[in-house]
Amino acid sequence: MSNKDLSKQIITLVGGEGNVNSVFHCATRLRFKLKDNSKANKAALEKTPGVITVVENSGQFQVVIGNNVSQVFEQIMKETSLQDAEKSGSDESSESTGVLGKAVDIISSIFSPILGALAGAGILKGLLALILSLEWISAASGTYMILNAAADSVFYFLPVFLAVTAARKFKANQFVSIAIAGALIYPAVIAAVGSPDPLHFLGIKIVLINYSSSVIPIILAVWVQSYVERWFRSFIHESVRNILVPMFALLIVIPLTFLAFGPVGSMISEGLASGYTWLYNLSPLVAGAIAGAFWQVFVIFGVHWGFVPIMLSNIATLGQDTMLPILSAAVLSQAGAVFGVFLKSRNPQLKALAGSSTLSAVFGITEPTIYGVTLKLKKPFIYACISGAIGGAIIATGGARALSFSLPGLLALPTYFGTGFVWVVIGILVAFVLAAVLVLVFGYKEPETDAAASVNLSATSGTTTPTLIDKELIVSPLAGTLQPLDTLPDEAFASGAMGKGIVIEPSSGILTSPVNGTVTTVFPTGHAIGITSEGGAELLIHVGVNTVKLKGQHFTKKVQEGDKVVKGQLLLEFDLEAIRAAGFVTATPVIVTNSAQYLDVLKSTGTEVPSGELLLTLIR
Repeated sequence: MSNKDLSKQIITLVGGEGNVNSVFHCATRLRFKLKDNSKANKAALEKTPGVITVVENSGQFQVVIGNNVSQVFEQIMKETSLQDAEKSGSDESSESTGVLGKAVDIISSIFSPILGALAGAGILKGLLALILSLEWISAASGTYMILNAAADSVFYFLPVFLAVTAARKFKANQFVSIAIAGALIYPAVIAAVGSPDPLHFLGIKIVLINYSSSVIPIILAVWVQSYVERWFRSFIHESVRNILVPMFALLIVIPLTFLAFGPVGSMISEGLASGYTWLYNLSPLVAGAIAGAFWQVFVIFGVHWGFVPIMLSNIATLGQDTMLPILSAAVLSQAGAVFGVFLKSRNPQLKALAGSSTLSAVFGITEPTIYGVTLKLKKPFIYACISGAIGGAIIATGGARALSFSLPGLLALPTYFGTGFVWVVIGILVAFVLAAVLVLVFGYKEPETDAAASVNLSATSGTTTPTLIDKELIVSPLAGTLQPLDTLPDEAFASGAMGKGIVIEPSSGILTSPVNGTVTTVFPTGHAIGITSEGGAELLIHVGVNTVKLKGQHFTKKVQEGDKVVKGQLLLEFDLEAIRAAGFVTATPVIVTNSAQYLDVLKSTGTEVPSGELLLTLIR
């Protein structure tokens, strides 16, 4: 199945574009926030070729695709009117996720967009350290200076990167957030750190800290910034809002960050690092075994994101992290288990999936391995956890540490160069080989081949099978004369930006329901009503142009939001002549706001339409 076909199939099976609040992707998953999870066909999605599995976690409906997730995501962006939630800042969800779910969601939203850059830069730092130790280049050379700048810039300017992603998450002005981060690492401020002469702001002593590579202070600052901006926007006039709101945000948040959020955030970071170090020092062997055994369990439940700030804090405050090398054993144990499945399986579909999953797992991407193979087969996942525990214990006992951040896996080896490096190599080899051997020796229950379980878009001949046409009929809510949408003197509707539809010049002031469905919106002024049909069509009926200015005059509402309605049921009465006498255009657009979800929206070909007669045909 092509990425284009797969993207269409996924959108259809999550309940259609109209059921999607937002969507973004990480390394292997499409992460949807749906309006109603019950509308998604999870079973059919899991059987769709190209989909590894489906996970509902932290308020997200996650479709695990694998390494080509970015290509599928691009097709979704092309084929729909949805926006990338990571760029748009959209984060709406009708589902309450609880405190833990919200915390995980915030951390993952802030850190997942920059993990690739952090991992790549971390590996480069490790390679440079290795090259220096082998004396292949000099630390004083221009080559080293440029390569070190390339590797270190992501970490040095980490507050700036986090400012961007935190601003998206908290819906703050990104450029103001960047300015706040810039102030924290401003050269004059960095130079003043450690100065014997204390600095004061309006007579208050400033505790200066080196905020380069820091994590928590900028996140706290942007969170506060979002509330400051929201408050000022609530009363500053729109003519000067774009200037004054950023000015006040900078004026308030930057001093507060230096006086409060910065020191507090730094204390939290140091506390996390010190707490982890204390626990680790109690027994490195036990710590390594626990982390190696349960890391992939944490990945399944999404709580692994909570450890990312701890790892980064360890590197920023201690200059090293002992957790990352241990996690490489957990990752390589999954790779070993799936490699064992690849060697043992006689199921051609499973064998192919296990082979590709082995390669991705070796390089640190384990979701396809877990959800596609080891967890589904159960026993290989258990074997991997056991092997990860043993490998993690070996690595921790050897005192291994990471000098920079990277995704745990084979590519991260250069970041572990130094103390305990040999034990890292031994630990990951033991984890990989032992997991593979356990699978080969003790086995698992081989799944039966089920060709009928796949949701195919192609016939056996390889040609595309035509999909049965699904259509929904929309009747006219008004009696009147039909006009093309582009004739309406309202650019928002006429341009089609709100969706496809048609205009009715009403001959009476009686508005009835065009579908069986639910009233989703009733504007307080009564001039517009939104309805979602039982078939999923989202309709907006807007009586007249700019009639919101009438402030409810001449409109009488007959339904409320949430009401179930049937075709022909009275929704609204309005005084047609009074509205016209007040100088308003009464031409009424009927818009299918989720028209992008349909192949076509066919309009009635007549010029006159009675109420209750066919108006639009939606082709799905």
